[in-house]
Amino acid sequence: MRNKLMIGRTIDTGSWVHTLDPRAKLTAMLLYAAAIIVCSSWLSLGLIALFSFGFMAATRIPFKYYLKAAKPLWVLMLFILLAQTFTVRGETIWFRLGSWTVYLEGLSLGAMSCARMALLVSFTALLTFTTTPGRLNQGLEGMLKPLRRIGISSQRLTLMLSIALRFIPTILEETNKILKAQAARGAELRELPWKEKGRMLISLLVPVTVGAFRRAEELVVSMEARGYIVGAPRSEYQVLTWSGRETVFIGCYVMLMVTMLWL
Repeated sequence: MRNKLMIGRTIDTGSWVHTLDPRAKLTAMLLYAAAIIVCSSWLSLGLIALFSFGFMAATRIPFKYYLKAAKPLWVLMLFILLAQTFTVRGETIWFRLGSWTVYLEGLSLGAMSCARMALLVSFTALLTFTTTPGRLNQGLEGMLKPLRRIGISSQRLTLMLSIALRFIPTILEETNKILKAQAARGAELRELPWKEKGRMLISLLVPVTVGAFRRAEELVVSMEARGYIVGAPRSEYQVLTWSGRETVFIGCYVMLMVTMLWL
């Protein structure tokens, strides 16, 4: 189960995108998300897709990894497509199914929503494929430093986010262990009907939650044993540096955002 999760993995190919300052990538992600939100036509989405393919090619990471990153969301995308296709009304009737009338406007809106989600997942994958979790936390902490003026600790926020993200594969690993233990007792999940699969997955909530709390307690004890103090001044092994490449990188995304507002 953990091996199928691509988001959050780092794939080092030595490209120039890998060496960029993580603050530049996070800023670009905000601009990219804003551009996706404001675009309202297939021409705009096509331009964003070409823009994305260009930067994905620059990472020198095979395109199949980006497809694998979006694969777990296909059920959600299908649900959004069907929900908007069968609920949105328009002027052009595509076909009638009993009492249901499907309009082309609903199909177009549903397909556009799925395309938006796929593009957003592609940039999230690009960000995590090219940035290690440590540098990502470092960049996020650097971007949140202004919050110190209003009494919010950026170090606490980034620590909380990094632990939450780190626990996702840990919880998946815990779930996999419990599924294997139940399979050894004769309850093989793959062989059960869908109704029984649902009941079995619900029954996993209690042991997985208990396991997550146990892992969290072990983590706290381990950090305290090593003398970790939240909020204490800390030195950095790698110092973030901002050069002209980061400015050009951000400039490309600013131009994308301006283009989407203009179209």
